[in-house]
Amino acid sequence: MSQLLRTALPFALLASLLALPAAAQPETGGGDRLTGPDYARSPVTAQHGMAATSQPLASQIAVDVLKQGGSAADAAIAANAALGLMEPTGNGLGGDLFAIVYDPETDSLYGLNASGRSPRGLSYDDLQRELGDRDQIPLLGHLPVSVPGTASGWGKLHERFGRLPLEDNLAPAIEYARDGFPLSQVISYYWQGNVESFRENSDLLPESQNWKETYLIEGENGEMRAPEEGEIFRNPDLAGTLETLAQNGTDAFYEGEIAQTIADYAERTGGYLRMEDLRQHEANWVDPVSVNYRGVDVYELPPNGQGIAALQMLQILKGFDVADMGLNSTDYLHVQAEAKKLAFEDRARFYADMDFADVPVQELISEEYGERRRQLIEMDEVLSAPNAGNPRSVSTSDLDPTMRERLNSGDTIYLTVADSSGMMVSLIQSNYAGMGSGLVPDGLGFMLQDRGALFTMEKGHPNVYESGKRPFHTIIPAFAMKDGEPFLSFGVMGGGMQPQGHVQVLSNIVDFGLNVQAAGDAARYRHYGSSSPTGEAMDGRGTLRVESGVSEEVVNALRGRGHSMSVGAGGYGGYQAIMWDPEEDVYWGGTEMRKDGYVVGY
Repeated sequence: MSQLLRTALPFALLASLLALPAAAQPETGGGDRLTGPDYARSPVTAQHGMAATSQPLASQIAVDVLKQGGSAADAAIAANAALGLMEPTGNGLGGDLFAIVYDPETDSLYGLNASGRSPRGLSYDDLQRELGDRDQIPLLGHLPVSVPGTASGWGKLHERFGRLPLEDNLAPAIEYARDGFPLSQVISYYWQGNVESFRENSDLLPESQNWKETYLIEGENGEMRAPEEGEIFRNPDLAGTLETLAQNGTDAFYEGEIAQTIADYAERTGGYLRMEDLRQHEANWVDPVSVNYRGVDVYELPPNGQGIAALQMLQILKGFDVADMGLNSTDYLHVQAEAKKLAFEDRARFYADMDFADVPVQELISEEYGERRRQLIEMDEVLSAPNAGNPRSVSTSDLDPTMRERLNSGDTIYLTVADSSGMMVSLIQSNYAGMGSGLVPDGLGFMLQDRGALFTMEKGHPNVYESGKRPFHTIIPAFAMKDGEPFLSFGVMGGGMQPQGHVQVLSNIVDFGLNVQAAGDAARYRHYGSSSPTGEAMDGRGTLRVESGVSEEVVNALRGRGHSMSVGAGGYGGYQAIMWDPEEDVYWGGTEMRKDGYVVGY
């Protein structure tokens, strides 16, 4: 076993462990519903404003901000700040942020890329020397650390769309950080797993005292341990950091005392981030790109993220009568998995930072290209290691991928907020794998991300490591318009699950007429094993994993068709959505029953 595999294996094991139930529970069965699908609770409806997040307190905070006169952007910032405290297993100030905003004043969509870049002082050759005989950037320590983009994203959102002072947006998170909050169930489960993994891999960290002081609490016998469900957790260091931003603006993260602390910590512990990296960072407004799926215009952000993979899948799928096949039928799951394989081969071949790589976005998401790719799907055969397509000539070398896939895991938060003016915000934020790199700068209360692990070291690849470059990103917000009106602000967290999840919930609504809650509660599939932008090539057919709500008859039929099947819980992402009904002027909200999600409206 290679040294890389030995050091990364605990994270792969963690991903597998987190895909299983935390503990065996008595099999007493569930109750019965009088109306609606028996597997789903009711959607939330409200007229004036709504928030759907992965933590109930964060959703309440967002609606409180709306009631104070804040915009959807203000409320999204407030909720994101709270989630960085309450769900550090999925996000935080040390990570990156992407968003799509619908602004009713201009009747336009705005995309925001607030992802950070690699250190300018770490060249490819320097990184290769650091790696030695390893062929991939590790998940822990300084090598995967890139500039945190979240604060810059808050700044851009607030400058353009905010109505309240930033201080008011951050006040609830500051209060909870100082006074404490009770840990929720699923977050507690992930927290335990992250702590175990950091301890098992402590030899990869230049120091471990800071993360322990920040994220552990003292048990009854004096040992330091992860907090458990229902226990009160506090993070006074994070409160201080947020207060600095509240008083001085988000630029203080990149130019002031916070930036200096990050740079000093990196230099003291052998890292590469410097003040100049932080000073030069900037979030960027970008134009979302879209395809039309059965009358619905679906929008994603262009790379360095993977959002256009969902658009490619939709272009392929709209050539099939999906509704006639039936939800989670054999034919439905077959064409979904095959479309995913084809889109993900292009994802592995082309997606990267567009400031450094020639990414043929419009060609990849075109109807003509989707039709060509669709012709490769046979209903009675399974694609095995398909090739990337040829949307047009792209000046990159032939690829010889040899590295393992690492894009399936990754912990993330997705939230969406809508206000009384009609503004809707679709926002996603993450540190990437688990809590991040394991590195907490002195006294700041947050962990630096490990997103740089998603570069490849393969020369000639569009996503090859370069200094000052944004890595390939898995986190993607989504938005849909219908008949010229905002229709759906939505997202599904979870590494390589995200494009697959976007397509599934949208198909559930558009093809099968499910409401916004049932669309997320319905049993999901997830295909594993495609080629990846980090360099690994697909070996065989991959594995199609489904939840227990898919019938045994369908699972067996898919096996008979040639799919490698797996059935089980976990790994299917985390969904939030708000739908707008323009006829009744009502918001409909749905949230993820597989996590701690909650919708609040008023």
